[in-house]
Amino acid sequence: MNAFMIQFLISNVFISMIIGILLAAKRLFKNSLSSRMQYNLWYPLLALLAVPFIPAGPDRFLHIFSWQGTLQNTSVSHMNAAAAETGILRSSGSENWMNDFSIAISGENTSRIGMILSMLWFMGMIGMAILAVKSMIRFHTLKKSAMPLENPAVRRIFQSCLKEMNIKKNIPVYSTAFLKSPIIAGLVRPRIYLPLHLISDHKSNDIRYMLLHELQHYRYRDAFAGYIMNCAGIFYWFNPFVWLALKEMRNDREIACDTSVLKMLSEGFYKDYGHTLINYAEKVSLTPFPFAAGLGGSVVQMKKRIINIANYRPATFRKKISGLLSYILIAILLTFFVPILSIQANDNDRYYFNESGKDITYIDLNALFRENSGSFVLYDDTENKWQIYNKKQALTRITPVSTYKIYSALFGLEAGIITPERSLLPWDGQHYMYEQWNSDQTLESAMENSVTWYFQAIEQQADLPDIKRFIKKTGYGNENISEDISSYWIDSSLKISAVEQIEMLEKFYYNRFDFAPENISAVKNSIRLYSTDRGTVYGKTGTGEINGENTLGWFIGYIETDGHIYFFATNIHNEGQATGPAAAELTFSILSELNIWKGR
Repeated sequence: MNAFMIQFLISNVFISMIIGILLAAKRLFKNSLSSRMQYNLWYPLLALLAVPFIPAGPDRFLHIFSWQGTLQNTSVSHMNAAAAETGILRSSGSENWMNDFSIAISGENTSRIGMILSMLWFMGMIGMAILAVKSMIRFHTLKKSAMPLENPAVRRIFQSCLKEMNIKKNIPVYSTAFLKSPIIAGLVRPRIYLPLHLISDHKSNDIRYMLLHELQHYRYRDAFAGYIMNCAGIFYWFNPFVWLALKEMRNDREIACDTSVLKMLSEGFYKDYGHTLINYAEKVSLTPFPFAAGLGGSVVQMKKRIINIANYRPATFRKKISGLLSYILIAILLTFFVPILSIQANDNDRYYFNESGKDITYIDLNALFRENSGSFVLYDDTENKWQIYNKKQALTRITPVSTYKIYSALFGLEAGIITPERSLLPWDGQHYMYEQWNSDQTLESAMENSVTWYFQAIEQQADLPDIKRFIKKTGYGNENISEDISSYWIDSSLKISAVEQIEMLEKFYYNRFDFAPENISAVKNSIRLYSTDRGTVYGKTGTGEINGENTLGWFIGYIETDGHIYFFATNIHNEGQATGPAAAELTFSILSELNIWKGR
């Protein structure tokens, strides 16, 4: 949730800009746009407000509002800040699995900030939701106390209004002493509620105008828009620009309904309708039920509505065409912001895999994964065939931990920090808990023992822009690098999915990066695990840790055997048994089941 919160806040910056642009466009095209079109322009904005939540998908959407999800993501931040690295001793025909080597780099401050923001947002939504529930409870009390309209004169006026507007639906009308303004409420079963004081001292024309206004709300389904606006207010409670937009939308809704009523009247009755608002301005008020639509409003709203009534003239054909074109232009302009909001909202935790034209088989490996969650992806490059277990997890981006060292080594070689012939880096004298780390290292020994300081030393000799260019050129995962170049592949800044691991390995194997061939060969040699008469296995493991517990295991690589090249990627997750070696053991079991590689 922390990553989502940061992206959501960034999206709100763009949303605020969009609202400013929309207000400016409405002002610029005010003389061209009809009142109804000005109101309808807010609907694209409501759609844009939903965009930040769409990329996450329904399951992730629910996860966003889960405290468990918040805490888990906080832990993931710690997991990504502590990478457990697995070393492999390469030999011909055999291999020894070394202990996992871990080093912790704290990302606690970022985690805390993200969690605090998430908690504040969530508590704000709870507060807004409570207010909405209280409003619904008050309305329920009003409904119970309301009585069916008995005044025969008002009932005749209402039936005349229904006939005049050609509305066939039976819409009940109730009277109540708990309202100051008439309202219409209800999505499926709309009802009109009239205050007793307006009924008792009514004038027939005044009641007619009020009823026509409420029925316009019914005709244009304004109750539905009211619910959407209130949901937007809950989710965006902290954004004053959204609140301003919702306020303006409610104003425009009432003005649009006024205009719709005026269209039904002859010109001589425009003033009468305006006088009705003026005469009842002191009696009508803002409805206490934000999900209902009514005649009332604030003094400022009433002033705008009366000015609109005074200036109203039926639109000419030319103005209608001009207004339609202006509306389409502004609506198209707003749609251009959809990709921006989608990109900003998306925390890039899911890879969008283009499956068209690919030979993909989805396999069931539940029996082999047992208590582990995770995924397995195999690509037969010779046959151009994919096999995937757990598609959802295989497309979910997670921290690469030590599997990234393949590309860290490649970066060091391409940048000239090390060379295939001279890859020795001196030990800095700092005592590490793993004895194998406490000495000078070459590329092969550092890869064999997964010496984290070696690869950090390579990157610390480079500039951040150089690393970013390298990541961009290779297209690694989400291509997201934090400012701390010593831990971006450890602390969750950089993420990659299992499917992307395969695609990266395939590009690495065939040097589609167009790097120096000798550099590619040097890295290949450093990750060669063992060879037999059946072929050669290359790979790299990685382990993620939370609070001393191994919770993530990676094993990626490829096999050259029997005229085939198989690329594989496995990740496993559980609360304490997920390690790189465990992922490797599982991988070989799967490969054996698939008759690709028997034994080790």
